[in-house]
Amino acid sequence: MTQEMNALFGVAAETNTEFAERFSQFAVQAAEESRLDAPTRALAVLACLLGCQGVEAFERMIAPARQAGVTAAQIREVVYQATAYLGIGRVLPFVEAADRALARFDGTVPQAEPFVPWEERQPRGTQAQVEIFGDGMQDFWRSGPEDSRHINRWLAENCFGDYYTRPALDLRCREMLTFCYLAAQGGCEPQLISHAAANLRMGNDVPFLIGVISACLPYIGYPRCLNALQCVRKAAEQ
Repeated sequence: MTQEMNALFGVAAETNTEFAERFSQFAVQAAEESRLDAPTRALAVLACLLGCQGVEAFERMIAPARQAGVTAAQIREVVYQATAYLGIGRVLPFVEAADRALARFDGTVPQAEPFVPWEERQPRGTQAQVEIFGDGMQDFWRSGPEDSRHINRWLAENCFGDYYTRPALDLRCREMLTFCYLAAQGGCEPQLISHAAANLRMGNDVPFLIGVISACLPYIGYPRCLNALQCVRKAAEQ
């Protein structure tokens, strides 16, 4: 964890010594009390840094994530999947930051795994939606008012078909990442409640989600974490 904090603060620790030490102590406390294993915590932190647009911190946290056992392919997936929830305008700087950090750590930028064939996006995406949300999603892609039905189809094809079908991360982990993106960016509470419920359905129970919130709190602050905690409680009540 000391190496992680050194990577995070860099030379700023020399002129902000006590602040860096105090933040580091709290980050260690949050990590320990979250009770997450090291790779899971690293993935959650990277996802929440994407959500809050902390690109400098994100780039600096990639080497510690690799040291914690997160693979280069998994780091790339954290970035790719975020596109569906943040948009390319906010994700593109992270694509470049990940490439730079992976090149420094691994000596090369690994090639990404291929996407599913274009014609398989909808059925594969719908399958993922059903596994996560239940059988009611089977025909969701062709439901809704006619003038906006294409967006439901895009959710199946693009959000789930393009990203959730990629093999480096399983669906349970991907739902945790989505929870982190939404919690960290704020203003998405209806979607956050829905994805908190999806996490519960996938086996990421309330103590686990509280652990994720706890691990992310030093990186995104109290207001968004308290909102996320309230959304978890609402999802559990449902």
